[in-house]
Amino acid sequence: MSRILPFLVFLAIALTLIGGMHYYVWARLVRDPHLPPLAARVVTAMIVALGVSLPLAMIASRLFPAANVRAAAWVAFIWMGMGFLFVAFFGIADAGRLVAAIVRRFSGAPLDPAKRVFLARTVAAGVGGVVAGLSAVGVRGALGEVRVKELDIFLRGLPAELAGFRLVQISDVHVGPLLRKDWVSHVVERVRSLSPDLVAITGDLVDGRVHEIAEHVAPLKRLSPRHGVFFTTGNHEYYSGVEEWYAHLPSLGVRPLRNERVEIAPGLDLAGIEDPTGSPDLPRALAGRDPSRALVLLAHQPRQFIEAARHGVSLTLSGHTHGGQIWPFSWVVALAQPYLAGLHRRGESQLYVSRGTGFWGPPMRVFAPAEITLLRLRPA
Repeated sequence: MSRILPFLVFLAIALTLIGGMHYYVWARLVRDPHLPPLAARVVTAMIVALGVSLPLAMIASRLFPAANVRAAAWVAFIWMGMGFLFVAFFGIADAGRLVAAIVRRFSGAPLDPAKRVFLARTVAAGVGGVVAGLSAVGVRGALGEVRVKELDIFLRGLPAELAGFRLVQISDVHVGPLLRKDWVSHVVERVRSLSPDLVAITGDLVDGRVHEIAEHVAPLKRLSPRHGVFFTTGNHEYYSGVEEWYAHLPSLGVRPLRNERVEIAPGLDLAGIEDPTGSPDLPRALAGRDPSRALVLLAHQPRQFIEAARHGVSLTLSGHTHGGQIWPFSWVVALAQPYLAGLHRRGESQLYVSRGTGFWGPPMRVFAPAEITLLRLRPA
């Protein structure tokens, strides 16, 4: 009962949000514009069907082999992104309409019903066009060639012999129902082309159990940087059988760092801590370290940087935020995480937050491009 109750609460909240979102979209696309009866019935049926598809696709992707539900998942998750954009832009339009209504109330110039319907139809058509365009751009951004972002990071304590050390970060790959072996192979070849000295995977690598997607993460075995491939957990690994993944990844040449630290080269250490969903233990990972040596920490969520800075960690690499993934959802993400994307500093400590290499949920990226990050380490 103790496990069932939280799930039922989560389910009730999720269904309420999904239902509310779809009612709002229906009201703005069908009710307010006074669509003709046949068009109203068709659009209503589509909105209801797409709304039902969302929870069903999420449940089916957990219960059935991905190959059996992949087509349905694509439709449902694309609609998830479009639905969010509809809500966001109708919300912006309604805010403008509210301001206009207040002005009319004080000016004494009410809007007659015919003009109200015309305005509703104009808004519906305008928002529909914006959503269609942004969705097309977003899908292309999520599924196209992943860009490489390069930057130099200056670290105190880094020996001169390691100047130019090439650390490549990938994050939030989310191999699972939508992103499969061919896409992972593309990412691997992009990383290999950068001739990295070390590859860091900062969590949310997978969305699925080992037996479901082992073949789709197999291309990671082709990564062969001189100093190795290292991994730390994100929250999604805990939804996907984290202990199984801890056991499986070494067979691909990927070493998990579970609240531990390793020496990469004289004068450079690498540490990794678990996601807050698990049991992160930074003091354990840093125990016995020489503070004069440069240290890079892998920590999935940017909020973990605050503790890292207090411990004098030279550089923390995070992901998790996807850079917001779909604007203006980035505004909501910024409420939960203190850093959204890019390079940040807190005292002598630095944080780099990747926008992520893959995507979660909607196969879209709107004003938040996916990235593979090449960090060239240089002595400060």
